Amino acid sequence: MKIRWWFGIVILFFVGCKQEVQKTDWQITDLQIVPRPKQIALGKGYFELNEKTCLRYNSFSEEIRIADNLTKAIEEKTLWTIRSADAARQNVICFVLDSLSDISAEGYRLAITPEKVEFKAKTSAGLFYGLQTFLQLLADTSLYDTKEQLWRLPVLRIEDEPAFAYRGMHLDVSRHFYPVEFIYKYLDLMSYYKFNTFHWHLTDAGGWRLEIRQYPGLVEKGAWRTQEDWRKWWVGGDRKYALKDDPGAYGGYYTEKEIRNIVAYAAERHITVIPEIEMPGHSEEVLHAYPELGCSGDISDSGEFCAGKEETFAFIEKVLTTVMELFPSEYIHIGGDEASKKHWRKCRYCQERIKKEHLKDEAELQSYFIQRVGKFIHSKGRKLIGWDEILEGGLAEDAIVMSWRGEKGGITAAKSGHDVIMTPGEYCYFDAYQADPVTQPYAIGGFTPYLKVYSYNPVPPELNVQEARHILGAQANVWTEYIATPEHVEYMVFPRMLALSEVLWTPRGKKDSADFKRRVATHIQWLKKRGVCVFELSDRIDMQAEVDTVRKQINVTFGNEKYRPEIRYTVDGTLPDQNSALYTTPVVIRDSGRIKAALFEGGKRSGYISSARFDYHRAIGKPVVYHTNYSGAYPAAGAGTLTDGYRGGLTYHDGCWQGFLKHIDVTIDMGENMDLGYVSVKFMQLTGPGVYMPRYVKVSVSEDGNHFREVGKVVNDIPDDRPELCFKDFTLHFKEHARYIRLFALKQKGFMFADEIVIY
Repeated sequence: MKIRWWFGIVILFFVGCKQEVQKTDWQITDLQIVPRPKQIALGKGYFELNEKTCLRYNSFSEEIRIADNLTKAIEEKTLWTIRSADAARQNVICFVLDSLSDISAEGYRLAITPEKVEFKAKTSAGLFYGLQTFLQLLADTSLYDTKEQLWRLPVLRIEDEPAFAYRGMHLDVSRHFYPVEFIYKYLDLMSYYKFNTFHWHLTDAGGWRLEIRQYPGLVEKGAWRTQEDWRKWWVGGDRKYALKDDPGAYGGYYTEKEIRNIVAYAAERHITVIPEIEMPGHSEEVLHAYPELGCSGDISDSGEFCAGKEETFAFIEKVLTTVMELFPSEYIHIGGDEASKKHWRKCRYCQERIKKEHLKDEAELQSYFIQRVGKFIHSKGRKLIGWDEILEGGLAEDAIVMSWRGEKGGITAAKSGHDVIMTPGEYCYFDAYQADPVTQPYAIGGFTPYLKVYSYNPVPPELNVQEARHILGAQANVWTEYIATPEHVEYMVFPRMLALSEVLWTPRGKKDSADFKRRVATHIQWLKKRGVCVFELSDRIDMQAEVDTVRKQINVTFGNEKYRPEIRYTVDGTLPDQNSALYTTPVVIRDSGRIKAALFEGGKRSGYISSARFDYHRAIGKPVVYHTNYSGAYPAAGAGTLTDGYRGGLTYHDGCWQGFLKHIDVTIDMGENMDLGYVSVKFMQLTGPGVYMPRYVKVSVSEDGNHFREVGKVVNDIPDDRPELCFKDFTLHFKEHARYIRLFALKQKGFMFADEIVIY
């Protein structure tokens, strides 16, 4: 197999660097390894890696291959010829594969002494991961002496193993097709950060992407569409497919040969490729090619297989047979999510199936569908994975749940004895924004910066020790509706992939977000030099409020993604400069104030100025009566949310935005009659997931809580087809004397999300 540029990961980073002083003593904080190893012990001295260094290994093929990988990596960037020497004891790098050792299956030990470097592992995977750690040491410019052209590597001992067995990255190639070379690059980058599973989302409404020779129509009719822009095609277009040679046709697919090569390439890097073939929903492209597999034959508004026809299951079994021939993975992913079932309710075949199988309804029909497919997969010695909707109606035998709608599905599955892969959207969806949306390419919504990913714990506290064993690990999902190019994929993935790698590899007690910031900054530069399109860490200042009801003040804490940033700020709304206050302790706001803050380097301000208003207003802590209830899916902090003093951020998942599916109708009791003159409430709009502004906000007041008089109304002026994330303050000024304030927001459609109701 052709070995691509993956081996060059190491040494390109030192070329052209000037090393004035070569370190010979190190601290743990000098090392740049991601993910952080389980145990590191530094000694005194160093090992000198030079042109006379040789390799020693046994005749095991895996030892030879790992040693050959290291040889290629060094020789590609030097003029050295690395040789092997069976009897060498000094200036030697040793590879030891010991199947009888007490090292875990993916664990390794790396020992560096002044005389030698030794890799030891129980399996080839362990040796491979040890090599990735060593390659990161070689990539560190501080360890390379450019004058003498050699490395001085610190004496150390690393004992390492992963915290989780499943460490996954996902890529949706249906909404946008990516070339084979990019898939190789994606796998290379995954392996460098010790991921071991590639979830390949190959089929969906955007296009069918793998060759199935028994059904040539899948790629002939389902791999190409009429528009490249998925949003225009899906939301505002005709959703029509095309033939390859049609003018403007956009798409592509992977041949069986290409898939076999990719699977083999991944295996060399100890990555398992799990294919996903969507069913019973998300199958519009299949029904375009073979409409007889749908309920009505009219596929204009249908994306579900007919669950009543035997032809459907014959098709699925033949397709999955080919898939299992191409992919030797233990798991086969069949989707199982977001099936509308509306056509099943009207379909005579589906209704006959419900009666014949003594099913209650369409939900149980979906369970029948999944279980039947699961039995077929099980008969081939494989296991089924599905999104958490497969819980509906009961799980198939040996089914593994991929929990994406939060952790609830994963918790339910684990408690019932099923294995789980956690991938909640709040932490693991890398198609979400990672900075202020105004500064970023259009995305699906949400806000998931890399430090939020880093904070994730895949094991929910609701599980006991036995149940927690069913959490195999976690995975990041890269849905590509709005990610059209390989460069954009990289931009959305890095550095968030690094954060997840440490979540899944490093013991939770060993994680350190401050130290991770330091290492991420270095890796971003490494990745850029390697030609990866990386998201540059944001200059945005994250302002977190703590409401102190005793002192009647708000304490504002600043945070930033960069390592040890210099932050200067003002509280009077003016722009901060080099003479403004330096942030060292929380900023206190006792009434109201607008904080503006920015990063400074070398006395100069960065371009981005963060601004936020904080109010210790008169309604903080006052009771709220809900005449219409908030959504149970988005309760935020419950009944006190709208007057707790906490402001929402860039995502409705942050626990401060309260969601409503009905009109908002609430009354705030100020406790006594008083002069009032100001009410303001902020809403957000993000049309992708169905979040809209209200039509208007109306405010009324009352002295007795029974007789209200309207004091004003603010009409929304944000178009409902504006796709970008946006916010609007609905603010009213008036002069009234009252105790009760009633706020009514008329729903437009979808969800409404309301922030703090500020009253003066």
